[in-house]
This record gives sequence, C-alpha cells and structure tokens, in this order.
Amino acid sequence: MGSAPPAGRLGVLAESVRTVPDPGLGSAVGEAERAPLATRWVVAWYASRVWAFCVAESHKIRHDRTELLTRAVQPALWLIIFGQTVSKLHAVPTGHLTYLQFLAPGVLAQSGLFVAVFYGIQVIWERDAGVLAKVLSTPTPRAAFALGKAFAASVRVLVQAVAVLVLCVVLGIELHWNPINLLGAAVALVLGAGFFTTLSMILAGLVLSRERLMGIGQMITMPLFFCSNALYPVAAMPPWLQFLSHINPLTYEVNALRGLLVGTPATLWLDYLVLTGSLIAGVIVSAKLLPRLVR
Repeated sequence: MGSAPPAGRLGVLAESVRTVPDPGLGSAVGEAERAPLATRWVVAWYASRVWAFCVAESHKIRHDRTELLTRAVQPALWLIIFGQTVSKLHAVPTGHLTYLQFLAPGVLAQSGLFVAVFYGIQVIWERDAGVLAKVLSTPTPRAAFALGKAFAASVRVLVQAVAVLVLCVVLGIELHWNPINLLGAAVALVLGAGFFTTLSMILAGLVLSRERLMGIGQMITMPLFFCSNALYPVAAMPPWLQFLSHINPLTYEVNALRGLLVGTPATLWLDYLVLTGSLIAGVIVSAKLLPRLVR
C-alpha cells in the first residue's frame, strides 16, 4: 500500500506543512507559498492511495482471466439472442436506428452494472480475511479505499466493454468509432460502474454478510436494469415507470453511451453531472459505513 504520511491524517499533514518555519522569507510570503505546496502534496498522496488499490485489483484480474471471459457470456446472450429476436419482431420503436444499435449501449451499461453491484461481496471477503481491518487501521482515508475499489471495478468493466464492442463488430452493428466518442463512452462506463460499486459497498456495510448481500444484489439488479432505458425508450414506458427511470442513474449512463456511440440526442452535461454526483455521494456514504464491517 505504500508508506503512510508522517503526520498520520490529512488534516494534520496539511497543517504541519503550513506551519513549517521559513527563516529566509517573511511569514506572510512563506505562508502564501507553502499553502499550495501542502495542497498539492495532500492531493498527490491521496491519489497514490487510490492508485494503489487499483493496481492491487489489476493483479487479481491477471491471475484470474477466466472471470472476464465468463462475465462476457451474459452480454453476448443479450445481443445475439434477445437483440436479434426482438429485431425481427419490430416491437420496439427505435426511430432511424436498428434495434441492435439501440440495444448495444444498453448492454454495455448492463454488463457494468452486473459486475459492480456484487463488488461488495469482495469487501466482505476482505473483512473475513482480516485485510479490511488492517487497511482501516492505517492513515489511508476511507474514501480513498472506497474510490479505489470503485475505479478497480471500472477496470473490469472496461475490459468487458471491449469484448462487447468486438461482438458488435462481428454482428455488424454500426457504431461511432471516433476516438473522442469512445473516450467519452469509457468515462461514462467508469462513472456508472464506480457508483454501482459504491452502492454495493453501502449494502455490504448495512447487511454485513455475503449471503444477505447476494440476495439483495439479485433483488435490485434486474429492477435497476428494467427501470432504465437500456431495452426500450422511456417514451414507451407507463408513467410510473418513466418516473423511476428518471431517478435511475443507469438511465443517464445509457443516455450518454447511446448519444456517443449511435448519435441519438443526448444532454451529455446532465448525464455526466448525475453520474459524477451519484459517484461522489456513493463514495462518501460507503466510506462512512466501512467501519461497521470490522466491529
């Protein structure tokens, strides 16, 4: 995990850097110059903690690559079986898009959801193995641990997204392959996966056991999926389902992906704002609940 900062806590660290005497300059000038330095030091150290957790997760992926292959089966079934069957029915109004074009961004978001929403089980496993207690006993901020787990899950989601995009090429699904659009789609996937990972960690902090989390995860995954616009347009939903769709972060993730990859109208600033706000809220709440897992 790297060495901890000597002051122990971020607030103490920043305060200690700001109050170091500067014999060569006046107190006012020294204070003004040291404050930005302290801020940069704290931000860099915080980022290094998040990066450490991402690196640790990447090692797990390298040691168990079969997990990525098995997880790619489900989105493949949605595109190959469900997508092609519904395309022949012409039952879903998708405008100028084919149904497979309409469905592909939804499957990308869905695959990220299914990976992330069970990530809290890994945190409980780390609790049972004694790893979590050791991490929380260090000066590493709890929010850095939560954010590191969120972005680590995003690594898995991005690898799986590559598999889905390759399948889109095989099936002849026309997407926008502009590098900027692909980068924007990757950002949306990272933010969405990060939020659903923190949601899983929040549930882990509440239920405290793998069995309960597995049951709740299975209970909320499909409603989140079906209450979004991943499979059908929001306009085709009944009013009560439209309301649920508008408060579902997955809807905004699909909106961003669909706008970037197939060119449908999208308010990208709103989509990214909702996803970023959801991730920040998820990190804060999950960090607050982490100590409950080690009591």
